[in-house]
Amino acid sequence: MKKIIENGTIVTAADTYKADILIENEQITAIGENLDAPDAERIDAKGCYVFPGGVDPHTHLEMPFGGTVSKDDFETGTIAAAFGGTTTVIDFCLTNKGEPLQNAIDVWHAKSKDKAVIDYSFHLMISELNKEVLDQLPAIMDNEGITSFKVFMAYKNVFQADDETLFRTLKMAKEHGGLVMVHAENGDVIDYLVSEALEKGNTDPIYHALTRPPEVEGEATGRAAQLTGLADSQLYVVHVSCAEAVEKIAEARSKGFNVWGETCPQYLALDQSYLERPNFEGAKYVWSPPLREKWHQEVLWNALKSGQLQTLGSDQCSFDFKGQKDLGKGDFSKIPNGGPMIEDRVSILFSEGVKKGRISLNQFVDIMSTRSAKLFGLYPKKGTIAVGADADVVIFDPNVERTISVGSHHMAVDYNAFEGMKVTGEPVTVLSRGDFVIRDKNFVGETGKGRYLKRARYNQLLAPVDEKLKI
Repeated sequence: MKKIIENGTIVTAADTYKADILIENEQITAIGENLDAPDAERIDAKGCYVFPGGVDPHTHLEMPFGGTVSKDDFETGTIAAAFGGTTTVIDFCLTNKGEPLQNAIDVWHAKSKDKAVIDYSFHLMISELNKEVLDQLPAIMDNEGITSFKVFMAYKNVFQADDETLFRTLKMAKEHGGLVMVHAENGDVIDYLVSEALEKGNTDPIYHALTRPPEVEGEATGRAAQLTGLADSQLYVVHVSCAEAVEKIAEARSKGFNVWGETCPQYLALDQSYLERPNFEGAKYVWSPPLREKWHQEVLWNALKSGQLQTLGSDQCSFDFKGQKDLGKGDFSKIPNGGPMIEDRVSILFSEGVKKGRISLNQFVDIMSTRSAKLFGLYPKKGTIAVGADADVVIFDPNVERTISVGSHHMAVDYNAFEGMKVTGEPVTVLSRGDFVIRDKNFVGETGKGRYLKRARYNQLLAPVDEKLKI
């Protein structure tokens, strides 16, 4: 059925203006004033912003880790994402050394089949890069549309790859048009610091942060950036949490390296003191990189404003406090790493960013949607409101005030990391390819309606900051 969204204020990464939107056959087919289609359903967006659906470039749904599996799967996770104003997620597909890469991809397809309520895609983890693996990648890029590849520089003896693997992956990406992603922490140093802490009997959650100091993130970020310059390739640094990493990204970009940076809402709104909460409550806030001292928050906000960081991922990887996080009682290194972030990503960026004057409204759209769509080969079908784009649309009330709580969230996990936080702004209605997923704050979507997205290869012409966004 045709739909017209009327009376709202459309906001893209470049423009803000009053207009109506005509939707038909899953796409936006017209934008203008006083649009008329006699058989169209009319949706009143008076008093609201109309944003492109959020693109979350960093999720871990139903991911095995630390002897357990993250609690939110492709059903509950994408429902929560939709409530939060996100209409596309890109999840991480984990591989096993020695196995065909397609095996891992097939596992992720099985996890997501008939579950997702919004569109989704996959990144692919690279744990080793030999001739056998290299030979598989062009076909995977062509057939699966997976064009981004994750290399872990941490989690020694689990996920961590060596520098040769990272460098060869960067060379491959340059040749074939891929984007390399890194979890940038020095895993060898962390492994030593963790062993040292445990030997001294330091087992509480706070030691997760103290054994992963900012210096190990900054060092790994700088190393990855230098290797990117040497390979003349392109790099995307996930979940940047501290000033040391921001400094290395800014330095690389000043040299003309194609280095991009993502941060997450938890690093913008929470700090290291949360890991010191008594009665093992600090375990709720264990993820990697860890939360930092509070002063790092303004560094991250300033980096988003200046364009040295470009995107906001949720790093959604939820584990119940009771029954999962408590696997690490008496040994912080056994606490499953991760938290529930997917639902609150957009609202926190708006409330803490736009409402507090840290970023502009257009920057907000770029950070939560457009830039990720461009970097990961989804633009212009995703990430903007334009004729021909998918009708992924969020009607957002910028004035409503609410308190984030486990009692009202839609994730499957038994706590909310932002419990008690007051925010301004909330998605009211969310459409995915023209169909209602959330309507008047109620879920009306359909499980399995989400579509797997094959993505285009990295396009350097789309990646640079738009002229209108330059500071």
